[in-house]
Amino acid sequence: MSVSAALGMATAARLQGVKQQTIAVIGDGALTGGLAFEGFNNAGAMKENVLVVLNDNNISIDKNVGALHHYLMKLTLSARYNRAKERVWNVLGQNAVRRAIQKFVNTTKSAVFKRSNLFEALGFRYFGPVDGHNVEELVKVLTSLKDIDGPKLLHIVTKKGKGYKPAEENQTDWHAPGIFDKDTGERIVNAGAPARYQDVFGETIIELAVRNDKIVGITPAMPTGSSLNMMMERMPHRAFDVGIAEAHAVTFSAGLAAEGLLPFCNIYSSFMQRAYDSVIHDVAIQNLQVVFCLDRGGLVGEDGATHHGAYDLAYFRCIPNMVVAVPMNEVELRNMMYTAQLPGGGPFAIRYPRGAGVGLDWHIPFEKIDIGVARRLRDGDTIALLSVGDIGNTAAKALDRLAAEGIRVAHYDMRFVKPIDENVLHEVGKKYKQVITLENGTVLGGLGSAVAEFFTANDYLLPVTRIGIPDRFIQHGTIAQLHAACGIDAEGVYAAVKSL
Repeated sequence: MSVSAALGMATAARLQGVKQQTIAVIGDGALTGGLAFEGFNNAGAMKENVLVVLNDNNISIDKNVGALHHYLMKLTLSARYNRAKERVWNVLGQNAVRRAIQKFVNTTKSAVFKRSNLFEALGFRYFGPVDGHNVEELVKVLTSLKDIDGPKLLHIVTKKGKGYKPAEENQTDWHAPGIFDKDTGERIVNAGAPARYQDVFGETIIELAVRNDKIVGITPAMPTGSSLNMMMERMPHRAFDVGIAEAHAVTFSAGLAAEGLLPFCNIYSSFMQRAYDSVIHDVAIQNLQVVFCLDRGGLVGEDGATHHGAYDLAYFRCIPNMVVAVPMNEVELRNMMYTAQLPGGGPFAIRYPRGAGVGLDWHIPFEKIDIGVARRLRDGDTIALLSVGDIGNTAAKALDRLAAEGIRVAHYDMRFVKPIDENVLHEVGKKYKQVITLENGTVLGGLGSAVAEFFTANDYLLPVTRIGIPDRFIQHGTIAQLHAACGIDAEGVYAAVKSL
């Protein structure tokens, strides 16, 4: 979080005798995260020269939720408080009366709110709210704040999408609108595209919740992106948006599960990293039946290194009691969700990619999947390819091309990274001379590592070629471009087989 980083920079500057201004910018949605409060708490106590600019636009992707959101609304809407602060601001530079004025402001705040200002209670001087779109006013305010030492917070109010009417009127949809006509605001959508995996999730959890009254849905500020908004509209009393607070979402789910409910906790793969400790201590150690639905697993495209879901297979595979399932298509996703909620289960993670599925008819009856059991999709001669997840469809295209050239490669959809199908691995170890693993995740610690570990432990000497996201941060690009750059597209798989 920006507050913690800014505090570190300000402290470093002081220790090295450097005179500088350190400014952190944070959105009102991000204030719900625990790290934000940790930073405020420490910065207020250390009294370093830090300015926090709070950009308050009442929304992250979806509308903000929670008590803090309502508190900021009170700050923004309180005309009496704002007038008092403006009077104080006009004379702030006069040191002789500053303490008296500050005392007056505190009295005014108490009269308006019946409590002290939250940020000032944490040791910050609070200024604002001010219009974040008035650039001249902002320059004046920021210039004046340069002369005030210690921790300060400037509360600016903005409107998401400001200046473009369609974005102002529909802020959630225009957070990531895709291709659109800039003149008319018309969004260009491929009407014939297959259903998105998140929509398969959204519809399936409602079907399951109708059948199982213990099921509840949880998401940290991503109801639209994860499609949990479908359940929130249909069953508002059983679906919860907890704000940008992933660790809280996990431990909240643990509490629900401990009291007999069955939570489906939907968090984007890269954001689940923030809650790793909670997964281990609050869910896995207690072996609670919490279903983690990890949306945006694998490379996600233009959002770049901060959003790629590269590490979930590796960081979940090492947790005891955890099942890690990866569907190859829409039907598999539905059936894994169905399997995860059956009685007697424990922690169960299902990871699936961003965007459209493969186009299967997935509105079919549920079927239980045997946990830890893979599928053999085709036989081969000397080489076996083991894939996990949606990327297996890419492998199938490459293997079709190779088959047309007379090269028969066996293909197994492993389905589960943990527990891994040891019967299939024994079969592969005995029957084939070369093995290729393919995953839309880091090659360090994922499927390829699990397969290599098994072969080593069981004295199979056949070589394993691991294909996946390499050990570096992947930057921006279309998904097709990034798959090609990492060698996990059909051409990359084809080339890997030919090289053997």
